[in-house]
Order: sequence, then C-alpha cells, then structure tokens
Amino acid sequence: MSYSAILILVMSLITILLRSLPFLLFTNEEKTPSFIVYLGSVLPQAAMGMLVIYCLRNVQITAASSWIPECISVITVILLQMFKRNALLSILGGTILYMVIVQLFL
Repeated sequence: MSYSAILILVMSLITILLRSLPFLLFTNEEKTPSFIVYLGSVLPQAAMGMLVIYCLRNVQITAASSWIPECISVITVILLQMFKRNALLSILGGTILYMVIVQLFL
C-alpha cells in the first residue's frame, strides 16, 4: 500500500470515529448534557459568522470596486435568507451574483 492510500485510510477512519462518537456516547436512554445542547444551538451561527468575517476580511472601503460587489452580494444573501429561508439557496445566490459582477463588470 502506498503512503497516500494509508494516509487517506487513517484520515477516513478518524473522521468516521469523530462523527459517530456523539451517537456512541449519548444513547437515547441518557439525557444529553446541557452544555452539548447549548453548543448545538450556538455553533452553527458562530460558524456562519466566522465565514462572513473571513469572506469580507480583505474589503477595502476606500476602493469602490472592492466593496460594492461584496455589499450587493451580502444584501442578496440576506434578502434571499429572509424570504426563502434556505441557506443553500442564499449562499449559492450570493456567490453566483458576486462572480457575475466581478467577471462582467470589474
């Protein structure tokens, strides 16, 4: 077996273990700890917030060509999320609009 195949196998096993660990630790008979329930309700929003910060980190307010496409795309994502309540559609719509603006107009 090559080094790459062994590496992929080990990473796959670790990923499967980490994803199945909560189901192994917290069975239906046990009550899930409140800390885990809290993390489950807070982490998705925190992850999305970090992604927004990461995506907008290089925006320069002094150059209009830098912030106008991002602003239009962020507003599009917000509006799509408000009206459609579908995260995939919102993110995909904002990304496609951003790429169209950047490719055609800048």
